[in-house]
Amino acid sequence: MQGLQSFSSLLARSFSLATTSVSRHVGGQSRLLNISSPVNLIQSVRGISVNQLHRRGPFKKKENPFAKHPMDHRPQIKGVVLKTLIRKPRKPNSANRKCAKVRLTNGKEVIAFIPGIGHNLQEHNIVLVEGGRTQDLPGVKHTIIRGKYDCSHVVKKIKR
Repeated sequence: MQGLQSFSSLLARSFSLATTSVSRHVGGQSRLLNISSPVNLIQSVRGISVNQLHRRGPFKKKENPFAKHPMDHRPQIKGVVLKTLIRKPRKPNSANRKCAKVRLTNGKEVIAFIPGIGHNLQEHNIVLVEGGRTQDLPGVKHTIIRGKYDCSHVVKKIKR
């Protein structure tokens, strides 16, 4: 019991004697903070009390749901066409851009642009999708690769 008391008194003395200065960048200015105990250190650096830290647990970085890569950082991924769409481009351009809603093999759904003139895609077709956004279509960040699986090559026009 005496060993526990001596340890706690030693701990209390070390906390009371410990005075450190921490440089903190606030509002464009560097401020020097004098910290006399670890409680003040936590409050000044983290802006949280020891009681809150005890209740909430250690700090965890929140995952950004928008930062998740739909293709799991692969160059191409296979998918199934759910629906073919016609999208209108942004302001200066005017056309009907052919797109398709595709469910990828990892379970995520994306909207992909179908390049070239004319296509044979319909529901349940298998396609290969790559990254690469279409500049004038908002929200379309993938492209279907022509000539792979069920998506045919672009048919050449016959010169007369």
